[in-house]
Amino acid sequence: MRKPGHALLLACAVLALSACGSRKALKAKPGMDPAPVAYGADRAATPAEMMEHDMQARPDRSAEPLKQSQERPDDPFDLPPS
Repeated sequence: MRKPGHALLLACAVLALSACGSRKALKAKPGMDPAPVAYGADRAATPAEMMEHDMQARPDRSAEPLKQSQERPDDPFDLPPS
């Protein structure tokens, strides 16, 4: 049987975790240096540009997932330890 305190503890934990995320715009704090210019770039990237992923960082999935179990082919290099 559950105690009434468990529901209160769960509600407090959910409330505390929901307050962790912030959706404010990214801004540098006063006195902080701006982001350095990347090698080969003509200007420093903005915070919005830094948050975008390029294709190399997030490639598309090219392998089709298995639809059903398949027997693995024999591997001649799968040797027992010596």
